[in-house]
Amino acid sequence: MMRTRPLKVALLGCGVVGSEVARIMTTHADDLAARIGAPVELAGVAVRRPDKVREGIPAELITTDATALVKRGDIDVIVEVIGGVEPARTLITTAFEHGASVVSANKALLAQDGATLYAAAEQHGQDLYYEAAVAGAIPLIRPLRESLAGDKINRVMGIVNGTTNFILDKMDTSGAGYSEALDEATALGYAEADPTADVEGFDAAAKAAILAGIAFHTRVRLDDVYREGMTEVTAADFASAKQMGCTIKLLAICERAADGGSVTARVHPAMIPLSHPLASVREAYNAVFVEADAAGQLMFYGPGAGGAPTASAVLGDLVAVCRNKLNGANGPGESAYTQLPVSSMGEVVTRYHISLDVADKPGVLAQVATVFAEHGVSIDTVRQQGKDGEASLVVVTHRAPDAALSGTVEALRKLDTVRGVASIMRVEGE
Repeated sequence: MMRTRPLKVALLGCGVVGSEVARIMTTHADDLAARIGAPVELAGVAVRRPDKVREGIPAELITTDATALVKRGDIDVIVEVIGGVEPARTLITTAFEHGASVVSANKALLAQDGATLYAAAEQHGQDLYYEAAVAGAIPLIRPLRESLAGDKINRVMGIVNGTTNFILDKMDTSGAGYSEALDEATALGYAEADPTADVEGFDAAAKAAILAGIAFHTRVRLDDVYREGMTEVTAADFASAKQMGCTIKLLAICERAADGGSVTARVHPAMIPLSHPLASVREAYNAVFVEADAAGQLMFYGPGAGGAPTASAVLGDLVAVCRNKLNGANGPGESAYTQLPVSSMGEVVTRYHISLDVADKPGVLAQVATVFAEHGVSIDTVRQQGKDGEASLVVVTHRAPDAALSGTVEALRKLDTVRGVASIMRVEGE
């Protein structure tokens, strides 16, 4: 039997995502009520610019006082889509204090201080859901938190930023340089006027922190994530990747150590074999590859950003939270019981693809091989081309600690026969 009194929902933010949430709540009101077991009512919308026309939202619902809105006491669920750390953190914790559960899409806040939000939600008996914080419309957070809760996840690797994937895909398929591909992404609306958060890996790093925390039941903060952007990736790197049967993606990689005693989280460009499922992810799409003991290999794929896709994830969380409200129950909270340490990037075992400009004369390869041996790094393959006294040497290593590989590169730079290090890239997915 459906309850007649509606559940009241307040919206913090009414931009691209917030306006879509409001629209879907209105146009799908009957379906949402049937799925929840009670009507849902949009009871207030906090914005910064009240004079902006917002189609379909009654003017009396608009307010610039977000604090007063979350303190009302009659709000059942707050939907937070304003982003950033403050005032979002204070507004969310205040909402919990006044009896409201929270649905958030705020990856930056969750990655930086998710523990505070979890603690406040638990203290006041409220829910914190955030499916939309990672990978847009793709169901990912809930499968990790719930569907795989009985399994042991060993690795999560994915493309979690559509802007960077679009740029790298264009460089791969059209031969465009980085700047040219970025200009196209900007013109099509895939890249912001200031793309730094995307192309330097900040956005992906926040998502990696969230995924690692859930997957490994331990607290992983943004500062724990190694981050490397993709602005230095060149057409020559793609040419080298193709010769290896690979392509290049900006990957978020979260791993449990082989001995199970620590975890790592990192974001950086990497070559991956064309045979790997992530290699075929095109345009601005996202995909996340999960490896677990019992479930084996799983891949989640779909649009990772945009108003409608992200709103879809928000509304899914809203339905779940509203059902919990009706049943007097709560969904899963923070699971950080393992308290595993987060290892540094230097301890991560990786492979390297290194392109060197060297003198074209006898003994160069022997000198280079000696440096690798001295640092305990085994060489997998070597390719050398030379002409008119200059040569290029491409070395692909076996897996070794990243610190050993970095030390190898620094030693190579000191060789008189090495003119320069043209490119360095990690190789993943094998």
